[in-house]
Amino acid sequence: MIQITAAHWYDLEGECSRLSCPERESRFVIMQAVVIDGRGAFRLERRADPVAGPGLVAVRVRAAGLNAADLQQARGDYPAPSGWPADIPGLEIAGEVEQVGAGVTGVGVGDRVMALVGGGGHAERIVVPADLLLPIPAGLSWREAAGFPEAFSTAWDALVIQAGVCAGDRVLVTGAAGGVGTAMVQVAAVSGAHVVASVRRTELHDRMKELAPVGSSVEVVVPGQESGRAPYDVVVELVGGEDCLRRVELLRTRGRILVVGVQGGTVAPLRMFDLMLARAQLIGTTIRGRSHAEKSLLAATVRTSVVPLLADGRLRVPVDAAFPLDRYADAYARLAGPGKFGKVVMLP
Repeated sequence: MIQITAAHWYDLEGECSRLSCPERESRFVIMQAVVIDGRGAFRLERRADPVAGPGLVAVRVRAAGLNAADLQQARGDYPAPSGWPADIPGLEIAGEVEQVGAGVTGVGVGDRVMALVGGGGHAERIVVPADLLLPIPAGLSWREAAGFPEAFSTAWDALVIQAGVCAGDRVLVTGAAGGVGTAMVQVAAVSGAHVVASVRRTELHDRMKELAPVGSSVEVVVPGQESGRAPYDVVVELVGGEDCLRRVELLRTRGRILVVGVQGGTVAPLRMFDLMLARAQLIGTTIRGRSHAEKSLLAATVRTSVVPLLADGRLRVPVDAAFPLDRYADAYARLAGPGKFGKVVMLP
């Protein structure tokens, strides 16, 4: 096996092309990975298997979630943070531990784990800092596990940690049918909030209502009905677009707008006097660019506070579609297309 530093990835195309297939197999341990080429297009390539260095764990990826950030990275708008593969997308994975680096405790070969990562997830293998790993509850499928880390870490961090959502709050979630949206709805509901989910496609409304944890309910509206359910303590903005900040008008005094997604557009005017009159907060958030210490702290919080809710069945991961790795083009097309309910995943 090639000895490479953890989190370092090699393009073997040049050297491997000079070898026959048996020679390649004998000299290299090679995985398949989706990469973003210089034109911003996705393609499948061979890469050397990553090796777990100190403090790191090598994981055989069984399923990997897709996110809007993958498409943004391909467009050149959202590069991978330092220390992660620069050209392999994928922010969340689920799989089995294959190697454990020096100094790692509490994790063993064969353990089922999932993780929110900085990139590199759309491959057959990945190395991950051990303190970012989350245990997969018994009975949870690979597909469901792969759709959990990014969506529910984002939801818990935004709603509970940053916005301080609590029992009795009224929460509006826009664009609620996607992977992060379905997580936001459930986290708000399990926190005791009254949740209004804005979903454009009426054929998805019943499925959204069914996500409500036991003892709670979710009201589902189309975008034009949002104002009729106001005022809100928290508005979760997952769509963006030039009109999104007009929802300041829908806030209660000291309400909060959480800007988490901007696929509908990244520029929006704001009537600042409305923000002032409401004494409201406008909070923007991402996780990918945070320091490792911040990510480790969030992973510890999710491990102790959110994974148990998943294990108890109070949170669920709806999976819209799953594709084998060699159908990556279909997977990204589904991610970019309309009408999804929950997560799109790949199965390396």
